[in-house]
Amino acid sequence: MSSDALIVGAYEARYERHAPPERDTKELLKESVLGALADAGLGLKDVDGFGVASFSLKPDHAVDLAWHLGLSPRWLMEDPHGGASGLNLLSHALRAIEAGDAETIVLCSADHLDKDSFAGLVRNYNRVTAEHLAPLNYGGPNALFALLTQRWMDARELGREDLGAIPVAQRAWAGRNPLAVYRDPLTMAEYLGTPLFVPPLCRLDCVPVVSGGDAIVLRAAPAAGPAARVRALRSLFNADQQEGDGLTTGFAAFADDLWSAAGARPEDLDAAYLYDDYPVMVLAQALDLGLVPDADLKRWLGATVLEGSWPLNTSGGQLSAGQAGAAGGMHGLVEAVRQLRGTVEDERATGAELALVAGYGMVLYRHGASHNAAILERIG
Repeated sequence: MSSDALIVGAYEARYERHAPPERDTKELLKESVLGALADAGLGLKDVDGFGVASFSLKPDHAVDLAWHLGLSPRWLMEDPHGGASGLNLLSHALRAIEAGDAETIVLCSADHLDKDSFAGLVRNYNRVTAEHLAPLNYGGPNALFALLTQRWMDARELGREDLGAIPVAQRAWAGRNPLAVYRDPLTMAEYLGTPLFVPPLCRLDCVPVVSGGDAIVLRAAPAAGPAARVRALRSLFNADQQEGDGLTTGFAAFADDLWSAAGARPEDLDAAYLYDDYPVMVLAQALDLGLVPDADLKRWLGATVLEGSWPLNTSGGQLSAGQAGAAGGMHGLVEAVRQLRGTVEDERATGAELALVAGYGMVLYRHGASHNAAILERIG
């Protein structure tokens, strides 16, 4: 799927655990859009394509937000698919530029979620949740992913110290990211000593809810400075119709095609950005996308991720930076673009030339139904 369209700007509106009311969803989206355009050296007058992902923009939609920003786009899209929304928007935006439907597209995502609004989102995420899970008092996604995590630990013979490699390693990266909500060092002893509240999960295994936003800018080539180009992007939805055991995901179904289309192999990567609402999903994506040599998860987690500090979720991931609702689906993409363009802080810079970004989202009965992944490279 290699495209001539380039990602020329990226921005993250600061994540906050308790954002003030005036920093509402609309304001976060506006800040993200203007920040990404400024990063690209462009303005609102240059935009002719616009895409939005948000759980809390309702009752407004993409067209309402475009009007508030003074935009008159030729291409407009709204995506509701949570953790997969960022790459889903990107896939459609690339095609729009290739088709000549737009030349400069801004994709943005944000949510302002206080305690009450988040509780409402959890209860009414979709009809399955509202009609079948909520009446069971299932406690939201933590309960579902606790079950999935235990199944993974049993099937792969993993202990909590293996699981803990993800939040501990990512917290070390978060310490170098001034935008991360949780930056204090985290040791394995502290992780293992944290009480379980949905066994086998402790609070450090569960993504913290924050408010914030993210945005990227795509433009038809060429670009004046460093940019990111998508070598390949693949998606799959409802891979197992919710009948699988969760040990194999939709990523496995398209991994070979993704790498073939990109003309690369997992060992060529300089960094990876895997959707991390829970550590188990990082393991699932890494394994199914071929990042784990010989499928030896214990060795990969210990020697590569934890001891080797391999560039995995260099923002700290959502587990330390926070999950701003639907913006979680764009968080890793923004960090990857910033790393590839060399616009991150020096202490966090990886010099990456090739990166993987994966999206995962929309939990139905048992696990997420939406999977996508992209290989991005540095240009210029």
